[in-house]
Formats: sequence, C-alpha cells, structure tokens
Amino acid sequence: MSLDNHSVLIEQLKPLLMEPNFQEIFQQLTIDETNSTRFLVKMELSRLASPCTRIIDLRDKSELACTEVMLGQQRHFLDEPAKNSLHEAMSLYRNQYTLGVYEHVLNAHQQRRVKLRQGVTQVEAAEPEPFMVPGVVLGSYFNRAEERMNYSIRIAASQTGRGEVPGITADLSIGGARIRLAANHPFDLDHPLKIKLLELSEEFYYPDLQLGVDYQIVDSQTNGEYIWLRLKRLGGSEALSEMLGNLIRGYKLRYKVDVNDVIVSATGLGFERHYLPHLPHLPLYFNTQTQGLSHMLLSRDNQQIVHYFQDENDISQLPAMLTPSRVSALLSHPENPDHGLFFSFTYNAQGCLYFYSATLAELKAKGMMPLFLGFASTKPSWRIFKVTQDKIYHDKGYRRATLPGDEAKFSPLVEQQLSQFSHLLQLIDISNEDTRGHYKAWQDNSNANALKTFGQQRLTANQIKLVSMQFSERRQEARFAFKTLVNVTQDKLKATGITLDISSRGMQLTLDNPTEFSSNKPLLLSFPKLQTIAGKTQLDNLPYRLVRTRKNGVTLHLTAVMGHTPHVGVEFLNKLIAHNKEKLEQLTENNSEANELADGLKNILMHDLHSVPYFVEKTTKSAQVACLGVGTQQDEISDIFAAGTSDTLQYNLAPLLKDGFFKRDILEPIRQMKPQQDMDFIEVFVQLIRQSRGKIFLKCTSATEVGDVDAQITFINQSKALGRFLALRVYRGATEKPDMSYLRRELEYINIHANHKAKQLEEQLWRIIGVGELLDITQEVELRYPAIHKKQS
Repeated sequence: MSLDNHSVLIEQLKPLLMEPNFQEIFQQLTIDETNSTRFLVKMELSRLASPCTRIIDLRDKSELACTEVMLGQQRHFLDEPAKNSLHEAMSLYRNQYTLGVYEHVLNAHQQRRVKLRQGVTQVEAAEPEPFMVPGVVLGSYFNRAEERMNYSIRIAASQTGRGEVPGITADLSIGGARIRLAANHPFDLDHPLKIKLLELSEEFYYPDLQLGVDYQIVDSQTNGEYIWLRLKRLGGSEALSEMLGNLIRGYKLRYKVDVNDVIVSATGLGFERHYLPHLPHLPLYFNTQTQGLSHMLLSRDNQQIVHYFQDENDISQLPAMLTPSRVSALLSHPENPDHGLFFSFTYNAQGCLYFYSATLAELKAKGMMPLFLGFASTKPSWRIFKVTQDKIYHDKGYRRATLPGDEAKFSPLVEQQLSQFSHLLQLIDISNEDTRGHYKAWQDNSNANALKTFGQQRLTANQIKLVSMQFSERRQEARFAFKTLVNVTQDKLKATGITLDISSRGMQLTLDNPTEFSSNKPLLLSFPKLQTIAGKTQLDNLPYRLVRTRKNGVTLHLTAVMGHTPHVGVEFLNKLIAHNKEKLEQLTENNSEANELADGLKNILMHDLHSVPYFVEKTTKSAQVACLGVGTQQDEISDIFAAGTSDTLQYNLAPLLKDGFFKRDILEPIRQMKPQQDMDFIEVFVQLIRQSRGKIFLKCTSATEVGDVDAQITFINQSKALGRFLALRVYRGATEKPDMSYLRRELEYINIHANHKAKQLEEQLWRIIGVGELLDITQEVELRYPAIHKKQS
C-alpha cells in the first residue's frame, strides 16, 4: 500500500510527533483510517523521527556559498536557503537532528535547484498567508536556576539492578540536564538515575565521570519511541561542578547558551502586560482556611463587575451569590456547565438594594427557567455570568523565576497566603444588552412572587479582599470604593448618579440614565448627601473634567479641574478619605507585600486563561494580527484554528478574519478607541464540520449578519446537523505603550547572549496597537432561544 495518498495526514502529524500526548492525538486524527493505514503511517512517522547520522554537504551541489553548521558533533556545509530549511525542520522535531530533518533539507534544496533551472530565480519564501499568525506562550514563568547550553553528547543511564541504556543529552547545566532515552527503557521514574557522560569521561578524568553521577528525574515527556527526561544532579564532587562550569563558559562561543526559555517567557510577559489592564473577567480565589472566596484580583476593566455587586452601603453581595453550596456544586461537577452559568438581577425597595440570583442547574431542577429568564431579563440590572473553576497546583510555584539564579519564592508571609488557595474561579460577565429581548420569548404567566426563593441573603460586611494588579498607574493616588449621590450639570444637560470609587482628585460614577456630556467643557458636580456632613463647606457646582465614558455614557471617569484657588471638592474628599481610611475599601495599594501578593495571584491566573487573547500590530502599510496568546494548557478555541496548519504554534485565522471582517470589525473600532476605554465586543457564530483525516471546515459569520432570530435558530440547528455549533465573543480594545520596565531584567540578559533577539522583541512590543480575546459563549447563546432548548430536551 502506498503512502502517497496519506502525505497530507503525515504532514499534519509531523508537528505533533514530539508532543507528550502524541498517542492520543494520533488516535483522534486517524479515527477514520483502516488499521493497516494507521500502522503504515505510524511506521513512517517513527522513521522520520529516528536520529540521523548523515552529513549534509552542499559545497559541490549549490551555486551559493556554503558555510559550516555544527549540530552536536556533526559538521554540515549548507547554503543560506538550506540553513533556513534546517532551522524550520529542527523546530518540528524539538531541535533533534532526525531523518525527517535530513530529508526536508535535501528535498527543499532539490526543489530550489529545479526552479532555478526552470528560470525561477526567486528563492525567498513565498508571501505568508495574511491571516496565518504565530502563537505566543503566556504564563510560562519558570526556568532552570542555572545557565545551560545546547550540548549533545552520548550518555549511559542505569539504576540499581537494571542494565545500562544508551542515550544523548539535549542540553547541559552544572546542576542538571535534559536527556533522551528509548521509550521502552526499564527504569523506575520515581527513583534517581546514574548517568555516565561518556564523551566527557573520554576527554576529562574525574572519578565521578567514570563511575556515573546520580540525577533525580524532575519531569518526563514521551512521544512513542523516545522519552525526554529533565534531570537534577544529586551527586558529584565540587571538582566536577567546577569542570562543568568551565566547560560551559569555555564553550559559550561554540555552543550557544540556551536563552530560548528566557525569550519565550519575556515575550509572554511583554504581551501579557498589553492584555492584563484590559482583562474583563474577575479572578476569585477559594481559601481552604476560610472555606470560602477570600481574595479577588482587580484589573482596570473588570471593576464594573465588582461595582455591580456593591449594595447601597458599599458591601459586596458577591459571596451571597457564590454561596458555599453553589461553589461546592461547581467544584464537585466540573463536567456539568449548568452549575457555572449564573443569572442575576436586583430590586430597589426604599433605598435598599436586594439581589436575586440562580444557576441554570437550579432553574432546571425547579422547573423555573421560563419564569426567571422571562421576568429577570426585563430588569435593567439583568446580568448573565459564566463561572469557571480550576484547581491550583502549588508545585509549580508562584513567583516568576525566568533568569538563572532568580529567587523562586516570595516572602514567607506571601508564600503562606498563596499556599492556602485551592481553586481559582473566574467570574465572566457574558451579558449582552442587544440580546436582552431574545429572553422575552421565555416569558410565561407564572406568579413572579415564586422568585423570592432566589433572593440572596443580605451580607453586612465585606468578605472578599480586593487586590489590584500593578500597572504603570495613571492615577497618582490610591482609590477607594465609595458610594454617594451626585448631581451633574453641563449647560442644559442634567443627570443624577452614584459614585463607584473616589480619590481626592477624581472619581468614577454611574448615572441613572445615559447622558452625552462633552469632554471639552467642565461638568459641575453637587453632592447632596455629603453636604449634610460638610458643615459650611459648599459642595455644589464643583468643576470636574470628563476623562472617559463607558457603557454608552452611563459610567463616567472624572478628574477635578484645578485652578488658581483651592478646589473645594478635592479638599473635602481628601479629609473624608484621611478620616475614614480604616472603613473604606482601598482599590489600589503601593506596599511591596501587596505587590508580591498581586503578582502571585496574577501568575496563578495566567496558568488557566479561559479565553484566547490576540494582539494587533501596526505594519508599514496598515495593521495585522501579530499573534495569539496561548496558555500552557490546551484550549479548544486555539485548537480549532490550529487544525490544518503545518507548524506548531501556527494558527490560521482566515475563516474568522477574511472578507473584510478584520478591517471592519476589529481594526477600525480599535483605531477609534482610546487605551483608557474598556474593551467592547461583537459576537460570531461558527459552523464547525470535521472532515476526513482530521481536517476541520470552519464557517464564521457575525451574529448580526446571520439575520433575525429565526435565521439564527436555523443557523444553529444546521450547524449541529452538519457537525457542531460554536459561538464566540470577540473583544477588541486599544493598548497603551508597552511596559518595558517590567521586562528590564529579561531584556538585559537576552541582550548579552542574543542582542538581535532582544531588539526584535522590543520593536515587536512597540508595534502593538490593539488587544482582544476570543471567548466561548456557546452555552449562553443557545439558551436565548426556547425553541432550541425544547428541541434538546
């Protein structure tokens, strides 16, 4: 049987060969193939991944100049195009020189020569596809504690009672190594290995080298034929350490110091600093000591969720929605998304705010979906929240330690606090004002009094501590959560609202009704409730400037207009804050312990993102998507855009961005926005059809273009009949200049060993003008249509 018909499948599997879960991926992608075909394909892949000892010498085969390229102990002679082919192929095989690499380089060389003979003189790479974008790994902060170099030598590994097994090193440091052995080795990975560095023992005489050195196994990855082990040295003399240190220092010019991990981490950190100010979701941390949610992490854009749950006394009623029984159900049944979909509204009676909430699981169990969804969706305060949960694995550590020698732990107090968290919950607001009307179709004639069972117990004290992420803060002073009545006028425009937070020089407030105030003239503010405690100080007609608006003119950010005379509002708020600091909830902090805690909570969050960030960069002509942000864990959204691409960490966004979608729905809105504005979003409906040999066909259409409600229902039903329906919320926002001070140490280190790469990273981060994310909202979208729910039931 020929493999020619399966070349596409083989190409698709090549980038996955060295993945630890290759067996599982192979089973999925070849599910439609016969056993004989699967056997042949696996044999071919094993052949391509096998180590190669053949030398490539193009000196008498190329019209271009050839230079020496060293791979371990092998000396190759390649021209410039062949070097590019070599680097391209090596990345597919985790920097291992395999038969697949050898064949790829020779095939590419032969094809170039054929084109040359046919008069095709262009040898540069073809113009890249416009929507093929790379992935940048986010949340990868942890590195070895020492400098290491790419250094491949022969080794022999053994354990007590088991014979020696040959292998090779992939890299080497004074205190550790990464090695490759055959997958069918006889070793127990829970016990140390004795390693003989054979080529070093031939060159240097140390008893340790002759007898072998004990190493602890830190991590392992397999791909079917081979296993890669990360090792930490346990034994060996000081003399051996000195010899290895001298070897690494002496060979630095010949073998590159491995800075790839630092580059990956620094790149992720740089893009993370563009994304996190705009993080729209609220991270919450479950504390094993209190058996409840004890901390929340604030970004600039997620504070509207915090404010939603503040009652008239500035007490957060969020814990009354996320009750112990609801959190327990969420953690106990991670496979059931109904426990993580929350619906909420508020009721104002005689100046008191009462909260009502229910999970989808509760509504289904009590048969009250029609009544709750139909009634609650008519309320201005109607909200829908998705709550995700992830277990926190403490063995990963909390502190970013990206450089050799970095301290791996925070202060003991912060480490102790972080060790108490068992789960990370993320509260994601997926409400959409434009689709509120869809839920009216649920309305029934039941008595709304039955909803009293979903009334939240009123809390009288704050239970969750607010921790702010540290950015280059534009406000020069701390902010405090504080609610009081405000009257606002500007010429003939008048509005009433409530403050959400205050500082002495500014505030954020929400109006009762949207009002289009101008940013070119002062707004005059009066504080009727504060006036009762202000004595002779007159708190009316105080001038403030509009900094920005959100939510179509409902939320305003204001700063005091400072003139030649003291500003009465600034003086009064200054005294108010000073005299009530113990009572007010501070939203920003400046002490180092709080900074460490915020950084640790942020690092925990970045391990478990439930959306896929993307970044937009300016180009010489216009702009393009620079990259996707992918986590250290697999996620479904990036996976569907990775299907069909030939390289790892490459994503084809053409199904989403083509036909003018990128320019019309992402780029132009970003250009109209300011960095201080919150991200907004549009919704996209996706039809996902799996084809033979693992291929995926995607049809992406914005929800508004699909048509009216009936057309949307038809699209969803048709997608399910053909394969699968997926709904994405596509956020977009403008970014500020990059926070280069956050990366200073990493950039200085990279600059020493790879100056051009440090410069490339800086230039790339300065080109970023926009950020957004792709969020799966399929469950909520399907819930908008009672007809679909009844059909599923």
